[in-house]
Amino acid sequence: MTERVLVAMSGGVDSAVAAALLHQQGYEVVGVTLRLYTEPDETALRSGRTCCGIEDVGDARAAAQRIGIPHYVLNMEREFQRSVVDGFVGAYAQGRTPNPCLACNQHVKFSTLLDRALAMGVDRLATGHYARIERDGDVHRLHRAEDDAKDQSYVLYTLDQDALARTLFPLGGLKKTETRQVARDLGLPLADKPDSVDICFVPGGDYREVLRDRGVAFAPGPILGADGVEVGRHEGIANFTVGQRRGLGLAGPDRRFVTGIDASRQAVIVGDERGLLSRRVTASEPHWVAGPPEVGDVVEARVRYHAAPAVAQILQLDAQRLVVAFDDPVRAVAPGQAIVLYRGTEVMGGATIERGDA
Repeated sequence: MTERVLVAMSGGVDSAVAAALLHQQGYEVVGVTLRLYTEPDETALRSGRTCCGIEDVGDARAAAQRIGIPHYVLNMEREFQRSVVDGFVGAYAQGRTPNPCLACNQHVKFSTLLDRALAMGVDRLATGHYARIERDGDVHRLHRAEDDAKDQSYVLYTLDQDALARTLFPLGGLKKTETRQVARDLGLPLADKPDSVDICFVPGGDYREVLRDRGVAFAPGPILGADGVEVGRHEGIANFTVGQRRGLGLAGPDRRFVTGIDASRQAVIVGDERGLLSRRVTASEPHWVAGPPEVGDVVEARVRYHAAPAVAQILQLDAQRLVVAFDDPVRAVAPGQAIVLYRGTEVMGGATIERGDA
């Protein structure tokens, strides 16, 4: 019996090629585009810098027609607002730096959407993510993509075994140039469409507008040096993230960076490059893809999406907490981001960063 696959089609080239490849392989493919938000500024939706906007739905539908598969639009605004946008807004209000793609994958795409797909009688869910799933007996292991430049495994560490067993990543073994060539060979109309670069619900690129629209108060507060002395004033901690240098408004020849944010005092802490370095990272709510590692294990870890993997050792680990120590200091460890652990190309799991210490 032919397996039915629901492909999440964002309107970009990656998900379109994923659908086309699965169709070629003999799967019964159904395309779906998620309506995740309503943006009042239609010019922003038509900017071509995000996914899931007005033109993106049309692009996904046109690609599905070219491939020869049915296409539907599924409204998941309520789930997206509750699971992604509300958390994004709340995190910035607390001086943290969230990763909404992680939340979307965990709570929307590979949870709610997957559940709906299975309820519809679909056997599997597929996306255009660049990552690989390998089966090891009864265990499904998540691996980095062949194309390191496009690898998206960092934002997939929350997938569990049930989700991996039902998920396909057709692009995991391709380079991005190969994906575009497949699209051209198939005559897909979006073969040369630029990649989305903005957060999907921040199409103008300024997340602060989203925060203001949702009632976040930008309260002024002090900018403090590493010694605790006030060196300036700011217009709200939500304007800043750890590692930021621009927009501080501080005079003087020295380069200063945001090294911390203290929400309890509405304070932004600044320092030099050395203040950005951490050897020890403490994180909460760890999740393991195929079982937890052990204290003492040596792994590689990323503390941001595009950060280079760095060698680290696990110091503490339980159901609520993960502490690792890096061989060499890592830069700009931001609370709210994820630390993701790897063994070779395999994604072991990860956790939400709470603090970095020298």
